[in-house]
Amino acid sequence: MLKIKRALISVSNKKGIVEFAKELHDANVEIISTGGTHALLTSNNIPTKQISEITGFPEILDGRVKTLHPAVHAGILAVLDNPSHCKELEQHNIQPIDLVVVNLYPFEETVTKPNVPLEEAIENIDIGGPTMLRSAAKNYRFTAVIINHNRYETILRELKDRDGCISEDTCFELAKEVFQHTAHYDSTISEYLLRTSEHPSLPETFSFSLKKYTDLRYGENPHQSAALYGKYEELLKKLHGKELSFNNIIDANAAVALVNEFANPTVVIVKHTNPCGVGSAETLAEAYHKAFATDTKAPFGGIIAVNRPLDMKAAEVMNEIFTEIILAPSFEPDVLEFLMKKKDRRIVQILKTESSGFDIRSVSGGLLVQSKDVAQLSKDQIKIVTKRQPTSDEIEAMMFVWKVAKHVKSNAIVYGLKDRTLAVGAGQMSRIDSSKIAVWKSKESDLSLSGSVVASDAFFPFADGLLEAVSAGATAVIQPGGSIRDNEIIQAADEHNIAMIFTGIRHFKH
Repeated sequence: MLKIKRALISVSNKKGIVEFAKELHDANVEIISTGGTHALLTSNNIPTKQISEITGFPEILDGRVKTLHPAVHAGILAVLDNPSHCKELEQHNIQPIDLVVVNLYPFEETVTKPNVPLEEAIENIDIGGPTMLRSAAKNYRFTAVIINHNRYETILRELKDRDGCISEDTCFELAKEVFQHTAHYDSTISEYLLRTSEHPSLPETFSFSLKKYTDLRYGENPHQSAALYGKYEELLKKLHGKELSFNNIIDANAAVALVNEFANPTVVIVKHTNPCGVGSAETLAEAYHKAFATDTKAPFGGIIAVNRPLDMKAAEVMNEIFTEIILAPSFEPDVLEFLMKKKDRRIVQILKTESSGFDIRSVSGGLLVQSKDVAQLSKDQIKIVTKRQPTSDEIEAMMFVWKVAKHVKSNAIVYGLKDRTLAVGAGQMSRIDSSKIAVWKSKESDLSLSGSVVASDAFFPFADGLLEAVSAGATAVIQPGGSIRDNEIIQAADEHNIAMIFTGIRHFKH
């Protein structure tokens, strides 16, 4: 049992600290505190010693240095059943500190603010706090440590029940909580600094710490357990409907990533992470009709995302079929009330999007980590490799379908015009099979591919993929290039009067 006679309190989040400190004082616990905490406690008539009275040294460098002193850390770290430790404390006139109550500068909260300056983020990296926490947690048998204000009530109750003592089991639990917290704190700093680097690189040691946001009913299938970790609520906010499932979250993420590729009013419909259709127009209702026409069967039970405030006219046409989720940056008056009439449909607000960072996937024995595919294609980057020059409309159409192909599982083939998709072939082992599936889907939807353009996420290894597009009615092709048979494929395009663009960028998506 650890008798609490002396406490050091230094908290950034001061919730509940006045009440807690008052109870400690009433229990005859001596209190030491720093800066703002000292001012708050003394203003509430709680006797408190300044840290400088213990160290014999003032707080300096705008408070950057105040607790980094042997008088503090020896008092925290002394092993009190070790005679030599006790002797050294006596020699140096240092008294043990039995309880450390510390929470840290709000780094995570700071860096989630929009456009926070790097200097402000740096100043919110706590140094003395984590050092005291780690010292106390290491020496948990002789120093109790509290980092979570939600612990105050239970600790006070234990002190009362145990005549001013805390059990070793409780001290051990508190120590574990500290190391979990400091690991998360340091990982958050590391991740932020990597993310804000002009040219972020993959570190030698990849570490991250995410807090559980919520448990999920199950994973991809009912026999798999699952949970969501991280700051999901800062990006997407559910406004209505059942809880989001594992698969819902993955599909919603895919839909938002795709719709954000477009500047004009755009609607995307996604099923199993692949786009069923994409349309752009002056209004969202028109855009939806174009997207839905691409595939009139798959959208049932799918995900719809838009990049404009959702208006009533668009909501009414979307309401004609069942969709799992509708996502929008905002909703015009009465739209939410209208959509909420279907209880099972989820309505989600897009708060912000992540356009950088890392893509992380688990594999046996570790993780695969890569930078996100944020490569954009501009018209001055394209290389026209055929004799026939594409028309301006064909170029616009190719730029459109290229954005879509980036978000289709490989092998990806996308037919379309400058404002809509016409057919999507996804995830086949053979590129020509993807093209054949796209053509078949267009016939199912009664859409003609005559005069369309086609995008391929990677190069055509043989001319047969190009010839499939030609026979379907495509007049222009956009692809990365880079095949050892590029000359053969260019020749086939020239023979059929097809315009072809090489991007020099591949968009494999596994």
